Amino acid sequence: MKVAYVVSRYPAVSHTFVQREVAALRARGIDVETISVRAGTALSDADRAEAATTTTLLPPSRQALVAAGALALRHPRAVTRLAREAVASSAGGPRAALWQLFYSVEVLLLWRHLRRRRVDHVHAHFANVAADIARGTARFGALVGEPVTWSFTMHGPTELADISKFGLVGKARDADAVVCISDFARSQLMALVDETDWRKLVVVHCGVDPERFTPVDRATTDRPLEIVCVGRLVPEKGQALLVEAVAELTRRGIDARLTLVGDGPSRTTIDAAVTRLGLGDRVRLIGSVGQDEILRHYARADVFCLPSFAEGVPVVLMEAMATELPVVTTRIAGIPELVDDGVSGLLVRPGRVDELTDALARLGGDAELRRQLGTAGRKAVLEQFDVRDAGEQLVTVFSNVAALSAAAPS
Repeated sequence: MKVAYVVSRYPAVSHTFVQREVAALRARGIDVETISVRAGTALSDADRAEAATTTTLLPPSRQALVAAGALALRHPRAVTRLAREAVASSAGGPRAALWQLFYSVEVLLLWRHLRRRRVDHVHAHFANVAADIARGTARFGALVGEPVTWSFTMHGPTELADISKFGLVGKARDADAVVCISDFARSQLMALVDETDWRKLVVVHCGVDPERFTPVDRATTDRPLEIVCVGRLVPEKGQALLVEAVAELTRRGIDARLTLVGDGPSRTTIDAAVTRLGLGDRVRLIGSVGQDEILRHYARADVFCLPSFAEGVPVVLMEAMATELPVVTTRIAGIPELVDDGVSGLLVRPGRVDELTDALARLGGDAELRRQLGTAGRKAVLEQFDVRDAGEQLVTVFSNVAALSAAAPS
């Protein structure tokens, strides 16, 4: 089987789990083509290797545009109908309709590539532009009598925050399969689609490679409590709340240090909070790093903290837990499917700086609890969030789609 993975940007700093998934599929004999709508960002050797073999749709070469134009001339009725359907499926307004027309051009570019590479199935990660293009490609194939199956991965929370904008109902209806990263994500789609489509919704967790993220010996030493948070600096990740928690720990006489790994639009706000609270010697913002560097940040920490207000199931939590780093995070969305409160980590209510501070203080004063939670955390990852298992499950999903497609009347 030959599968194309379509992502809006690939590789991407915050989406290394897609690379791991691709590698897991390839290890199981699936020929995976990687397609990026726009050029991704390469910060590690693995990123650069993937970028070198990934096809980027935009901006298209002159040759690709000419070929897409020839394809449109060969199938004018199909292209016209595709464009009309794309506009009709938009969220409304001239701008949304215009973008859907642009996507129709990208559909032709992708279709041409898939036909040349003899791809059987196209899978989009995220229900965004990648899914729009994958969906359009399958539709175009049906219109010209050369069908291709398609699926997408449902993450959340972004898509769930604006169901109409992302056209979730229509995408779930039209897809041959929807891979949900958690039972929570699946349940949210179940509430939106017809019961006859529930069979398409399959839970496959994102995962990590436990042979790369291995246990770290964190011997107890007389030093400040080292807290690390990895993630984009955006309001929904709650890093500003974590800075406030460090200030409160300091007021309680607990010597704590925080390292924020990542970058984003909230950096200026967080920097200002650090200055306002007098934490310049306690909080470091080091920006984005590649996977070549991330392990050392987990290794030097005592606690991983992610105080998010909105999430799917964060892969950074899995990474930290796989190294036996105890985690403190929020009781939202799919996170409780990964972290069992008091067993494999500590969960707090979102937006509660008091609970966040208490949890960090509890771990700071109890090295044995940190060890117990770390051990149980790795066990949870091995049991349910091993990317190798995810690869096996995805092979089954794609194979079932292929079998159903072959059995369907022509």
